[in-house]
Amino acid sequence: MAGRVVFIGAGPGSADLITLRGARLLGDADVVLHDALTDPALREFAPRARWIHVGKRGFSDSTGQDLINAMLVKHAAEVALVVRLKGGDPSIFGRLEEELDAMARAGIECEVVPGVTAAIAAAAATQRPLTRRGDGRSVSFTTAMTRTGDMHASRTADTEVFYMAGKQLCALSRRLIEAGWPSDTPVSVVSRAGWPDQLHSDHNVATLPRASLLHAGRPTIVTVGAGARPLEACQEPAKRNASDAAVTCEPCPKP
Repeated sequence: MAGRVVFIGAGPGSADLITLRGARLLGDADVVLHDALTDPALREFAPRARWIHVGKRGFSDSTGQDLINAMLVKHAAEVALVVRLKGGDPSIFGRLEEELDAMARAGIECEVVPGVTAAIAAAAATQRPLTRRGDGRSVSFTTAMTRTGDMHASRTADTEVFYMAGKQLCALSRRLIEAGWPSDTPVSVVSRAGWPDQLHSDHNVATLPRASLLHAGRPTIVTVGAGARPLEACQEPAKRNASDAAVTCEPCPKP
């Protein structure tokens, strides 16, 4: 009988961002097919498993999707539990559909364990809630990487989050203006969200290209609109009333 395949979201960075359920199932794995951006420290959760790198990176060498599908089927026929370990959450730009479809066609039992996606990690790192009462009631996730290499932007939500945008910040700035975003709309850029060496910088739509050098070569999340705005208490501390004197901006990120 074929084994089963569990798709686990490893979280966006450090190993301790994986869920308890994901860590438990990872510990039972016989074979782990892992993405490029998963923390090597996760191997400690499954020391007896065979670990196989099948990562994909934009604009660089990657493992083909058909090969990954074939490897999942092959190993599921040989062992009891295969874990497909994906960075972030498997269902957010993780090509989960293709792999689930391949397992279904092969008659292999599957389970999906959610994980923390990079947009949530970036919001946590900068203390900028993606939703805001009143003017931040909707959030849109968009990938800056497409099969054709085209950059797409829209203005369909109060907060727009762009994944895999690090090498296309200049193009993204132009597309945002074309989509109707005012040039002074706040933009928050976080690279390697969830890692100890994460970087954050603040911009607006017009000045977004300035972030290119700082975040060069790093997986980057770009948040535009309401969810990119700094907390009011940290924007203008001098305007706070005396009753607010106890409020501190120390936890708030600095550009």
